[in-house]
Amino acid sequence: MKTDSLFYRIFQSVPEIFFELIGQPDRSGYDFRSIEVKQTAFRIDGVFLPPEDAVSQPVFFVEVQFQKDELLYHRLFGELFMFLAQNPHISGWYAVVIFPRRSLEPEETKLYEPLLSSPQVQRFYLNELLSPIGEFSPTKGLMELIVKPDKQVPQLARTLWQQVNQTEATKIPKETILELIETTMVYKFPQLSRKEIAAMLGLAESVKHTRVYQEGLQEGRVEGLQEGRVEGLQEGLRQGEQKLIIKQLLHRVGSLPPVQKSQVEALSLQQLEALGEALLDFDQVADLILWLETNTV
Repeated sequence: MKTDSLFYRIFQSVPEIFFELIGQPDRSGYDFRSIEVKQTAFRIDGVFLPPEDAVSQPVFFVEVQFQKDELLYHRLFGELFMFLAQNPHISGWYAVVIFPRRSLEPEETKLYEPLLSSPQVQRFYLNELLSPIGEFSPTKGLMELIVKPDKQVPQLARTLWQQVNQTEATKIPKETILELIETTMVYKFPQLSRKEIAAMLGLAESVKHTRVYQEGLQEGRVEGLQEGRVEGLQEGLRQGEQKLIIKQLLHRVGSLPPVQKSQVEALSLQQLEALGEALLDFDQVADLILWLETNTV
């Protein structure tokens, strides 16, 4: 599982989760992007840009690191300051690095100690962040679901699903959290179909209420599910994934030309899931066109 891609997809879909995680839940209107630094080989995977009408708010750079990398801070701060040099209008910045555990942090940090000890750089270790028992938090529950070993995930997902359903009110809509739980399970168990994942978790009925399933199974596809036809379910899932991908593409590259939109609508479920990961790196329609040319016949 490409865990960092899953984090970035979640942050793109629901930016509020990132700001709740770092203890700044009041920030709103931020746009999450992957940005290439011009005239270099740098690409910053995660940047939260403030609203255009709030130029005084800071930019947030986020790095999700699930593997040991002794050059992590060399790369992060090199990309960060190159970006700032090319965007002198930015009035403030923060860098956030997310590790699953402290042992994955680079051992030699002396060169960047002034930066790492400043309030502008925050480091989070998920196993420490999630360990205390306290008030239920859907965001922390979702983070825990991502980092737990696979054998512990089914029971944790069932518990989280029930807690979200039983919670009276949350800042992030319940349907969105339930959808992200489902997405996380698909990433954790790529060898299973979504039907198999739903059955494994005992969510065969509840899962139909998420937005992905609602959108994917409407317009006549429900009949195929009710009759138990496998092809009906698969088509429903494909349609649901298709709607989600098109929505994300519109968010990243703007309006879609009719030809490319038709090509996306014709993709298989597996191709749509691959596009869902790839589009995190898209900045313009040309990126989508290139991907379609490379990944479709």
